[in-house]
Amino acid sequence: MAAAAMELALLNPWTLFHPKSPNPSKLRAFTIRCSSATSTTVPDLAERPWKTSDARLVLEDGSIWRAKSFGASGTQVGEVVFNTSLTGYQEIITDPSYAGQFVLMTNPHIGNTGVNFDDEESRKCFLAGLVIRSLTISTSNWRCAETIGDYLAERNIMGIYDVDTRAITRRLRQDGSLIGVLSTEKTKSDEELLEMSRSWEIVGVDLISGVSCKAPHDWVDKTDSEWAFNSSKRDGDAFHVVAYDFGIKHNILRRLASYGCKITVVPSTWPASETLKLKPDGVLFSNGPGDPSAVPYAVETVKEILGKVPVFGICMGHQLLGLALGGKTFKMKFGHHGGNHPVRNLRTGHVEISAQNHNFAVEAGSLPEGVEVTHVNLNDGSCAGLAYPARNIMSIQYHPEASPGPHDSDYVFSEFIELMKKVKVNA
Repeated sequence: MAAAAMELALLNPWTLFHPKSPNPSKLRAFTIRCSSATSTTVPDLAERPWKTSDARLVLEDGSIWRAKSFGASGTQVGEVVFNTSLTGYQEIITDPSYAGQFVLMTNPHIGNTGVNFDDEESRKCFLAGLVIRSLTISTSNWRCAETIGDYLAERNIMGIYDVDTRAITRRLRQDGSLIGVLSTEKTKSDEELLEMSRSWEIVGVDLISGVSCKAPHDWVDKTDSEWAFNSSKRDGDAFHVVAYDFGIKHNILRRLASYGCKITVVPSTWPASETLKLKPDGVLFSNGPGDPSAVPYAVETVKEILGKVPVFGICMGHQLLGLALGGKTFKMKFGHHGGNHPVRNLRTGHVEISAQNHNFAVEAGSLPEGVEVTHVNLNDGSCAGLAYPARNIMSIQYHPEASPGPHDSDYVFSEFIELMKKVKVNA
């Protein structure tokens, strides 16, 4: 047994409150002797009552970020992107468009409202991991069902906290999105993780096939009456819409259903010929993850449907429409991810505060004559919406179903209804 001792000469504590003692010569001192011992029979004495850094985020630029883990353990590789939303982290972590990506939240406090099962945007989590500054351990919300840590652990999703998210965000804004490796495994060296990050690529990879449904099915759920809005704009007309699932968010389907549509959801590989056999009033090409040029089969499907029925593209669907029309797409420096992106509607002049999530965009100058750019992102001037009236095509590069506060963009569902109605009447 090893022992350590120390002696402390302490004054009578009474004198600390009465420094002007009438009889200072009578002040007494006493000695405390403290000893400690270590023993293999009491291992708990060595345990710290707080969590220490047990995870690493290694970026392809060589930087290493120590952090604390929550959720699942292991090693995961992905592209690191930052999201500027202040709320809605549950909708973000269940958005299939984040497949293959680590989502870094710029808002420092995450987890304070816990999670509930009403706000999920898909059947599972597809993101690679979650990076946050401060993990709230005490949840407070009337709909909370469990903590975000437990939620991610049950779905085998890794997360880290107590990391400088501002510094990482500045790095991503300066250098662009970076590939990173997140690991809690002590057996893996920093060099191994760095090599993993430099040997992985997201451009040219088909991520859609991993998030799409496997078989056609009908969707009937509407926006819950407790959250319903824009009800006065619905006239009861029923239109049959075939929705291609490239990673579709549930709320897109809810909004279409709330506008009176009958919806058939089909997989990303569903043949155009089978879709046309259903004689739909319109076709929706949904949001989804990754590089649109990596899914030529989807571009061909879009080409075969264009001009035959009205179509509406959202995010990935917008990019696929751009490619199908003969345009080009490009990878953005760090993309658009957040619930506070201003978009101008060039037809009306109105500005919408939109929710966005994409790393690729349509090159407006590459589009053929007759295609109209209807919306632009006011942060960087990128193309945020298209229309081709001669072929009954409309699309936007952001999420009209999202409610980052206002419902600025919900009107596009009404425009799609009007487009189908016009074609049906003229037929």
